[in-house]
Amino acid sequence: MIARRLARFTISGFVALSAFSAVGAASSPSDARIPVTVSSARVSIAGTSNIHDYTASTTNVRVVRLELAEAVGGPNVWDEIVKPGVIDSFEVAIAAGSLSSPREGIDKNMHKALKVSEFPVITFRLIRFDGGEPGLLHATGTLKIAGVEREIALNLTTERHDATFTVKGAVTLLMTDYGITPPKALMGVLKTNPKVTVTFETVLVIPFT
Repeated sequence: MIARRLARFTISGFVALSAFSAVGAASSPSDARIPVTVSSARVSIAGTSNIHDYTASTTNVRVVRLELAEAVGGPNVWDEIVKPGVIDSFEVAIAAGSLSSPREGIDKNMHKALKVSEFPVITFRLIRFDGGEPGLLHATGTLKIAGVEREIALNLTTERHDATFTVKGAVTLLMTDYGITPPKALMGVLKTNPKVTVTFETVLVIPFT
């Protein structure tokens, strides 16, 4: 249940994009020159209906691919990684079927709307970073939901703590932009708003030795 533009990202990657058990790593040494893993991650969806609001979330997020420019590494990698042109490729994946709501009856309709049996993974692939103020990044990437891929723009906030790097953000999307029909329930009495807000927080870590 996700769709169009991004306002802020709290990956949660990009992507938050951001997914949302939280373990993850680049898929193989050939896919990444630096062994970045997901220390923790959470992606949440918030929406409304004509009867009640609802939320759903997941911690099932993994880094599929991370490739950096040559000569980038060491203890200063987090300072370098946010500079334009340093990330050659970055992609994260979210298990769509792991999204779960505390409200009874939501999960079945949500998973059906997301077509999880046919498209079990939501992905965000970074295209580029643009410069921003310290702790703020502007990113462009593609978000793929229910088999539909669209380019989105993101405003991200970041925090560095030694070996960890935290990315946060939020995005407002329209389900219909991804070919998702807003779920209905109670014989059509309950109708959901096509607009949803996705928030995420992802903590990445590099195991320096």
